Order: sequence, then C-alpha cells, then structure tokens
Amino acid sequence: MDGPHPITVEWCDPRRPPIEPVRIVRSGRQRQEQVAAAAARRPTTAGVAVVTDSAADLPSQMAASARIRVVPLTVRFGAEELRDGVDLSTEQFWNRLQAPGAPYPTTASPPPGLFRQAFESCFADGAGAIVCPTIGSRLSATFQSATLAAAVLPDQEIYVIDTRSTSMATGYLALLAAEMADAAIPAAQIASRLRDRLADLDLFVALDTLGYLRKGGRLSTPQAALGTILSIKPIITVRDGLVVVAERPRTRSKARERVIELATARPLERLAIMHTPSSSNAEVAEFRDRLVARVPGGIDPGHVIVGVIGATTGPHLGPGMIGAVLLARPGTRGADAEDGR
Repeated sequence: MDGPHPITVEWCDPRRPPIEPVRIVRSGRQRQEQVAAAAARRPTTAGVAVVTDSAADLPSQMAASARIRVVPLTVRFGAEELRDGVDLSTEQFWNRLQAPGAPYPTTASPPPGLFRQAFESCFADGAGAIVCPTIGSRLSATFQSATLAAAVLPDQEIYVIDTRSTSMATGYLALLAAEMADAAIPAAQIASRLRDRLADLDLFVALDTLGYLRKGGRLSTPQAALGTILSIKPIITVRDGLVVVAERPRTRSKARERVIELATARPLERLAIMHTPSSSNAEVAEFRDRLVARVPGGIDPGHVIVGVIGATTGPHLGPGMIGAVLLARPGTRGADAEDGR
C-alpha cells in the first residue's frame, strides 16, 4: 500500500473460488540452495526468530509476548515522515487523519536496510534461522525489501513469506510462526506450513464512507458522490493479492450483516474483529458477538481478538469501518465451494 497508488480496487464477485496458494521463490534457485546449505550447517538446537512488518496490525503487547520483531513502514503526512508504531501510534494516526485540514497520508515500505538490521539483530541474539511473513507483494514493496535484505545474508537461513494480504491476515501468520518456533519446529517446515495456510486466510471489511477511496485515487469524484447519494457502504476483501470491492450494500446495517455472512461461511480457527476508534466499544462488542455466535461449530474464545486498524491500512479505509480477518480451519475449503464463494 505504498506510494501514490497503494491499492488497486476492482469490482468483483466474492463468490468466485479462493485463490490457490503459490510457493514464493525468494531469490531464485541459487538463493534456495544457499538457504538449504545454511540450514544443514546450523545446529538443530538453534531457535527460529520471527520478523514481520507493521502492516500486520499486531498489537505491540501481543508482538512482544510472542517475541515477534516488527519492522515499521513509513507514514507521510505532507513532508513529515513518521515510522509506524515508533514515531506514530495508532491512536495518534487516527487523530491526525481526522484533524481538520490534515493532509491525506501516504505510506512507504521499509528500506531493505531496516530488514537487514532486524535479521542481523535476531542472529546476534542467538537465532539459527528466521521466518518473515510480510504484507502482500501486490500491495506493497515491503516483501521485496525483505527479500533483498535476505539476499545480502546468503549464509543465513531466512524465509520471507508473501502473505498476499494485509492487517491481521499477515499478523496471524506471524503468530502461527512464533507458536511453531516455540514448539521447536524447524524454520523450513514453518515456512512450508505458513504457505499451506494462505488459502485459509480471508478478510471482509465494511466501509462507512467512500471518501477515503476517493482521496487515495481509487474512485473518481463522481463515483464517490453517486455512492454517497445512494448510501453505498462497500465491502472490501483481498483477491489474488489485491484489495477489491466485493459488494456494494446500500446501508451500514446491511453491509455489516453481509460481512458476518461472508466471514462465517467456513468453520474458523481464529478471528480478529478490526475497527477504528470512531466505533464505540458497545458497537464493536455487538458486532463481535453476532459474528462469533454464527461461526459454524463455534470458536475458542481465546482465539478471538479485537484490534484497531493501523496507520498502514487505515488511510485507505477511513473512520467508521469494521470488519473481520479470519483464519479458517484447515481442510474446510469445501465449505466455500458449497457456499458459492
């Protein structure tokens, strides 16, 4: 979601089949052989470190508890550049975004040097290998930056994973990687399992306004004006690595109900309710409870979190949005086909 054209919005049918997972080759065959050789040389007792980027929207305490290092993207308000989560908190971002006369913010991916610093710090702390899930490569140059950083450390075992999504869809893969690392699973197996779970990730977000898609250049002024007149509250998702407008309900209540329907089409392993500070606690809790109550087969309450959309994705969604990021249970893709998605 970097630069002047951070996302591509397309009108699509959300009922089309999910995208098949693609194995990402980080730097060609030679780089893969170098990684394998490095893994063979390293003692099996060395731990696996997990690195991700701030687009993952991982709450800082959650990332710290899971020992996940977060590399910040840059947020620009006019000429001012701020590091997401370092110089600019999520609360500060939303306050600035909605301030009268505030410039529309843009984002930029971390330079490769920041990822290299994070990787080298992990190895200095005793890690034997690194797994690094990033925001999708069609949404940001962050994956490329991490891949370039790994390429300049050819003797180290580093796996960079293109999550093909954003927000907690990336965050969930980082959390899964950290859990597997704690279970002493080798890095290569962790990377393989994360790629296998790509098809289980999804997100659906109901926007409250078209204004921020217009400000970001994703909708023309006439389209946004017509949508406002018709009270359109678009639902966005990610398909083939791109943010797309999936449906265009005409009221807020219909949009949120449709998000719940889409999010509960499959049995869920984990669920994140994502919102903005403009939503009241009662509003968010009511949406969460309605969604959780309709998850097929139920869901472990400990695997349901509520979070605030951060400064990387927030500029494209605007205040008032609410949605769900989900990790479906493995082996439930047939439910999608039966539902027509």
